[in-house]
Amino acid sequence: MNQLRWKKLGFVCAFVTTLWACGGSGTDTPTPGNPTNPTDQAASDRKAMLTNIADNIILPSYANFKTKFDAMLTKSAAFTAKPDKTTLTEFRQSWADAYIEWQKVELFDVGPAEQYTLRNFFNIYPADVAGIESYVTAGTGAFDVPASYPKQGFPALDYLLNGLGTTDDAILAKYTTATDAAKRIAYITRLTTQMNSVFNTVNIAWTSGGYRDTFINCTALNAGCSTSKLVNGYVLNYERYIRSGKFGIPSGAMTNGTVAPDKVEAFYKKDISLALAKAAHQASIDFFNGKSAKNGQEGPGLKTYLNSLGAKDTSTGASLTETISKQFDAITQQLNTLKPNLYDEVKANNTAMVQTYTQMQKIIRMLKVDMTTAMSITITYTDNDGD
Repeated sequence: MNQLRWKKLGFVCAFVTTLWACGGSGTDTPTPGNPTNPTDQAASDRKAMLTNIADNIILPSYANFKTKFDAMLTKSAAFTAKPDKTTLTEFRQSWADAYIEWQKVELFDVGPAEQYTLRNFFNIYPADVAGIESYVTAGTGAFDVPASYPKQGFPALDYLLNGLGTTDDAILAKYTTATDAAKRIAYITRLTTQMNSVFNTVNIAWTSGGYRDTFINCTALNAGCSTSKLVNGYVLNYERYIRSGKFGIPSGAMTNGTVAPDKVEAFYKKDISLALAKAAHQASIDFFNGKSAKNGQEGPGLKTYLNSLGAKDTSTGASLTETISKQFDAITQQLNTLKPNLYDEVKANNTAMVQTYTQMQKIIRMLKVDMTTAMSITITYTDNDGD
């Protein structure tokens, strides 16, 4: 009797166990109509985001920059062939146009731009005037070593077009009657050729070298994949090259109050320094919003991805993207209080410069801490300012 009872009990237990096991396996494979696994959905969202960023933001932004940059190269060639007031004026304008457009692509420090250190060849400032003059005198000099970066790019052209004298006649004399005029002309040709070579290498890698597909298909969150590299480059650009470079260092906000007006961007053409900063700031907003460089429409981007994750501002409980957008707006309003010449602002209105830095510091904390935490992204670069 006891033996029969135990056999019945064993049968019941086995039956129940089988039912439990079947029920458990059913939840692992959703039937049609069930919600997609959250991890799979997040990967799908990242794929959509990366595709939009590649096709509607990075590639057309590079194309827009190439148009302005090619125009500058044409005006540069005209100036070096015949240095006069007309060709100088046209070269200067095309330089300024390309420099402003550069601000809209500098933030794409991912893939080929990271590999070939594109920024280093285009926008390391202040320009090394002594180094430039040394290269001009020698008629040679490496452009691919770190010490050479401030001797080339837009800042070097700023010096060569705007900083060689106080009048156009004085500047033109450096290219016409000076004993080293031919060497100075040759230097402009050398550095514009270098800029063109590096940019073309990066651009071709995206357009026909296969990097576009590599970029959109690397959807994992590890440090070697696109989302992590993109976010790290984006945050780094805003922190180090917009907040610090354009405002924190010149205003003294990062140097214990020691101002350095000579370290503003476009030092020799000071009246475009605010325009450069505004362009870089707006490009960062547009990128966050997934705004197309083709038609201005918003698509999948950091904002939509954070919303899909349900990211919240931990201090208020509000949507994190709303908090970030409000802070971007606050920075825009602060920038609008500044005058075009940031050198003069440091000299006469530095409180407003420091306030701009302070507002930018707030967005850095949101992007670097709150956003990356919500996205499970690890910041892979280092700094020493306590963020």
